[in-house]
Amino acid sequence: MRVQLKERSVEEYRSIIGDEVERIKEFAEPLKGKKVIHLNATAFGGGVAEILQNLVPLMRSVGIDAHWYALEAPNEFFNVTKKFHNTLQGAQLEISPQEWALYEQVCKENSKLIEEDADIVVIHDPQPAAIRLYAKTKPSTKWIWRCHIDLSTPNTKIWERFSTYLRDYDKMIFHLNEYFPKQIKDKCTDFPPSIDPLSEKNIELDENFCKEILRKLGIDPNRPLITVVARFDPWKDLFSAIDVYRLVKKEIPTLQLAIVSAMASDDPEGWIFFEKVARYAGTDTDIFFCTNLNNVGNKEVNAIQRMSTVALHTAIREGFGLVISEALYKEVPVVARPVGGVKIQIEHGKCGYLESDVEKLAEKVLYLLENEEQRKQLGRNGRKIVIDRFIITVNLKNYLKLFLDLLG
Repeated sequence: MRVQLKERSVEEYRSIIGDEVERIKEFAEPLKGKKVIHLNATAFGGGVAEILQNLVPLMRSVGIDAHWYALEAPNEFFNVTKKFHNTLQGAQLEISPQEWALYEQVCKENSKLIEEDADIVVIHDPQPAAIRLYAKTKPSTKWIWRCHIDLSTPNTKIWERFSTYLRDYDKMIFHLNEYFPKQIKDKCTDFPPSIDPLSEKNIELDENFCKEILRKLGIDPNRPLITVVARFDPWKDLFSAIDVYRLVKKEIPTLQLAIVSAMASDDPEGWIFFEKVARYAGTDTDIFFCTNLNNVGNKEVNAIQRMSTVALHTAIREGFGLVISEALYKEVPVVARPVGGVKIQIEHGKCGYLESDVEKLAEKVLYLLENEEQRKQLGRNGRKIVIDRFIITVNLKNYLKLFLDLLG
């Protein structure tokens, strides 16, 4: 399906990036009128949809004929592609011949979304990857696969078959070069994804408004708050987040924990893990589940993050983790495990801390809760790092450079 786009302009970011706006326009000049199609699994839920809902309009604002499509598929398809997601990050699961066949059939049916006159097609993540086999485009069309997950240690058996869907792509983008598959390294490039500082999720909010949002959710804005923003996914290890909270709460009894998430339409497994995490949290009235199920949207997430004392991220595998940059942009220091793209966002001791063990994570969270000046300094540092490296205009410029390279 075609995703409806709101109008945006790169000029809106001049107050943040200054004259970099002019350089972006210069890069885009030779690409004016070129047709670019982005296709991903879903129009709602998860980081990829969040990026595209702002990135595609910005491409249009600099003269590119950019479009965004999302798959039309049954739940059974997303059950299969969730297995792809997990096995390509290393899980030892089996995918049956029937599941492979369903995956290929849905991709074949959705290949009609790719218009024949496209100059560049960008396919995001494993869900629509096989579309390349079936879509009919002109011979000069360039195909890009943008992988948003950690492919450094995939399930070998699954990767051997899945990689056949990628053989005809012209380029592949990963968040980090350590994710490059050795067999296709020559086709790979790396640059990070981005947050949009002007989106509803990141735009500046009045403090009183934020406090009111927290009160509506039952959170006391005058008490310390740890916030975890993550999907209900086994790789996010939300059980460890609760363990960290419990350790710190022994020292700071007034502590609260907010677990913030969106139940994505392409992740049926999320409901299972939501129930498991909720049971693990038990009857603790200072643990709050803030999801779209209780009307928590982007603006509410923004308010919760801004009112957080410390952000926590306990994922054991993470493709990138844009929630890190979201918190840092709001001047909230982050304590996280040093996995995947997390470790290029957090400079240890400068904008947060990187630790692996629950006890060490708890120590760093407690230190920040007890040292306000250090907490504020790390927050200020974090905002600058994000503006320099991880906002949407940087991502836009990286795409423009790649498009220019591919089209010669």
